[in-house]
Amino acid sequence: MAWISSRRRAVWLRLHRWLGLVLGPVFVLLGLSGSLLVFYTAIDAAITPALSLPGTAPQVRSWQAVLDALQAAHPQREQGWRIELPPEGRGIVTARYLRPAETAGAFFAPLLVSVHPQTGELLAQRFWGRFAATWVYDLHFSLLAGEPGVQVVGVLGLLLTVALLAGLLLWWPRRGHWRSALRLRLGGPPQRRHYDWHKALGLGGGAVLLALTGVVLALPTWLEPVIHRLGGHAPTPKVVAQRLPGLPLLTLDAVLARVQQHLPEAVPRWVDTPAAGSAVLRVRLWLPGDPSRRFPHSLLWLHAQTGAVLAVRDARLLPAGDAVRAWVHPLHNGEAFGLAGRVLVCIAGLVPLGLALTGWLRWRDRRRAQRRRSQA
Repeated sequence: MAWISSRRRAVWLRLHRWLGLVLGPVFVLLGLSGSLLVFYTAIDAAITPALSLPGTAPQVRSWQAVLDALQAAHPQREQGWRIELPPEGRGIVTARYLRPAETAGAFFAPLLVSVHPQTGELLAQRFWGRFAATWVYDLHFSLLAGEPGVQVVGVLGLLLTVALLAGLLLWWPRRGHWRSALRLRLGGPPQRRHYDWHKALGLGGGAVLLALTGVVLALPTWLEPVIHRLGGHAPTPKVVAQRLPGLPLLTLDAVLARVQQHLPEAVPRWVDTPAAGSAVLRVRLWLPGDPSRRFPHSLLWLHAQTGAVLAVRDARLLPAGDAVRAWVHPLHNGEAFGLAGRVLVCIAGLVPLGLALTGWLRWRDRRRAQRRRSQA
């Protein structure tokens, strides 16, 4: 490498090697768990018999019937439900009660209730983190250590970035040697094969891993201010409205009809029902151009009794900083590019395992070579 001195190269090599040897197992754990999470809802449905419905997913009979079933089963939960609307209104409806008394003090442990779309039967009632799919989610996001663990995962993401950049610097070829540097040799001595596979995995998978989306998600207080300062930021409004005496609440079906009247092109995905005494009902909407269909970024606040629009947050009108931030999660899980993107991210999660194995083989090859030289 003509552009880097031998001394600096030795420093980068030592840093790259020890980051891989010491933190490699953690990187592998985060990568494998991330691969599973790309399809974690489908995996959860497949391993949970109660969530298996025969035949085609049935149409939701009534959104209000779903809410009535939740309130009848849990009359003591007065802070409102967050109801996920399945695509095209078909399939099991999942609702979250965000702060149940049973998990008070936990970092994130809502109650998840699965409701049959036709009968309103409660098919499953589980707390986040206490069943396989969400346990893996917590492992990936916080190493099962709550909020401090999230910070640790963010720092580990930064160290992984440093390790990948160090590997890139060490590989960077001299002028005129690009063809040789990019060649992948399947034959030859094991040392050469181990190096070429390590190089190929680093170059091929590193581009996806270097997106830093996971770091932004884990360390928002570190990186989001930078994004917002460069591109602008529109804070989410705080909407407050008290209930009007003597006036009943609108049904959820009537509320969603009002949403379609106000924004005909919108696809409602989540509904936050009002807490006791409040008249604020919030709907999270997908609008054309939003990179995420499951967790879109447009919001509509309505009065739960009159149906009046209290506030709107249209993702299409947000500053560039918010628009960039909206891409972080769908890029991280591959959703932004449909099934192909999710498959790519799932494969990328296997890259740390390949890098760890080939990197360890490279380190072993060097140790053996040094031992032979010392014996000679």
